[in-house]
Amino acid sequence: MRQAIKKHFKTTFFEAPKSFKQKQIKLNEQAISTLRDSLEENYLDRGSTKEKLTTQEYQNAIQNQLHDRLYYNRNRIAPWLNHFKKLKNARILEIGCGTGISTQALTEQGAKVTGIDVDEGALKVAKDRLRIVDLPADFHYLNADQIGEKFKDQPFDFIIYYAVIEHMTIKERIASLKQAWEMLPDDAFLVVLETPNRLWYYDSHTAALPFFDWLPNELAFQYSKFSKRNNFKDLFRELDENTMLEFLRWGKGASYHEFELAIKPLDQLNIVSSLMKFEKTAFLKLGLEGLKYINFLKSVKKDLPKSFCYPYLDVILKKEAN
Repeated sequence: MRQAIKKHFKTTFFEAPKSFKQKQIKLNEQAISTLRDSLEENYLDRGSTKEKLTTQEYQNAIQNQLHDRLYYNRNRIAPWLNHFKKLKNARILEIGCGTGISTQALTEQGAKVTGIDVDEGALKVAKDRLRIVDLPADFHYLNADQIGEKFKDQPFDFIIYYAVIEHMTIKERIASLKQAWEMLPDDAFLVVLETPNRLWYYDSHTAALPFFDWLPNELAFQYSKFSKRNNFKDLFRELDENTMLEFLRWGKGASYHEFELAIKPLDQLNIVSSLMKFEKTAFLKLGLEGLKYINFLKSVKKDLPKSFCYPYLDVILKKEAN
């Protein structure tokens, strides 16, 4: 079962629906080389990251950054969002834009993207990436709980949390989600992508251990030494306020609880789609045990939407007029 889940959440090659007319910018070898240099200088070679990765792991990281993740966003994420609102001229606030991979995929389709991140190195790569492909995007070094003040006068069609909620403290999560919801005009969308679901019994994101996201923070901190991940298991030994914050930044899952606290009860939210349901065949990748576990969660909390039962939260919420 564990292998089925891990297989599902590795980058999978999808073909975009034929109805989705893609625009893709192809890079020549010189452009690819320039982008790779930026990645290595500003993102992949920082600190001791490279030293803790095997040669194959490092090459996989390069491949993901240059090719695989872009293909994934072009053929999976962009068509999904475009199905609910055309991306052309859509105003998007992307929280956790990282190195700009998803920013490029969205901007290629005509979206007007504002990206924020707290990783200055990643933002440097994002700026280089969009400059290389000659696409406009607006990037800001900003924490997600500051969006309300920074962008209060800018209406967005989408506010997207891309693989970022799990890296925020609980206080930051609730503050940011509340601000995002208040900022959205009616009929706009709040999107959560690739956030591990803490209700799921296996943490495939951070520790690669069963039940890890269920542990209290201090216990999870100490138990991290049993992780199979070489670049994680030896990081946390001496517990203090700073190292605990660093530990939490690695990512602990989220669940429906943050959304109810920040926005409104689940039965009042309009959950228009989950990526799992949109793909239709994705359920097959969970295997029989995964489907049984989803049904178990539903049996424990019968009003829990299936979108909040899957191993990862990939959901679109639509804001409706009160």
